[in-house]
Amino acid sequence: MTRIAPLTESSASPEGAQLLSAIKSKLGMVPNIYATIAHAPAALSATLAFGDALGNASISAPVREQLALAIAGVNTCDYCASAHTAIGKMNGLDEAELNNNLSARASDPKVEALLTLATDIVESRGNLSESQISSARNAGVNDTELVEVVALVAHNIFTNYINHIAQTEIDFPLVSAQPANA
Repeated sequence: MTRIAPLTESSASPEGAQLLSAIKSKLGMVPNIYATIAHAPAALSATLAFGDALGNASISAPVREQLALAIAGVNTCDYCASAHTAIGKMNGLDEAELNNNLSARASDPKVEALLTLATDIVESRGNLSESQISSARNAGVNDTELVEVVALVAHNIFTNYINHIAQTEIDFPLVSAQPANA
């Protein structure tokens, strides 16, 4: 059961309603995660701005979705597993690849290195060893990508944790953060 009910434009504060209206104009709907974060318009504005800025990252949109899935997997966030699987499909990724991404596996070795880096960051709370950094670098991860992965981890942890705390109702086709082949 949802702990924090999603808001609508009519139930949100004026600032929250304005943000929800902008999301609806852009996406054609308001995902429950955003309707839930709308309780704190400053937090919603910040997460939207962070996400928009990361849209300009050197890491491609499909790989950003793969990273979001790996982070959702390690944090066991079914909402984000569901949402990012749907978005990943829109970015041309197939079901098998997306399912593997939940376990930080990928068909491309460099993408897998990025996914491993992201999950290592989550699991170690950012305290990576020299060996973990070297593994990423040996797979071709450069400093720009390393910093972007940290930013993507931070952004995705926020949404994972909001979903855990709010028990956000999933409004995408359900995907378990614990894939069957994990």
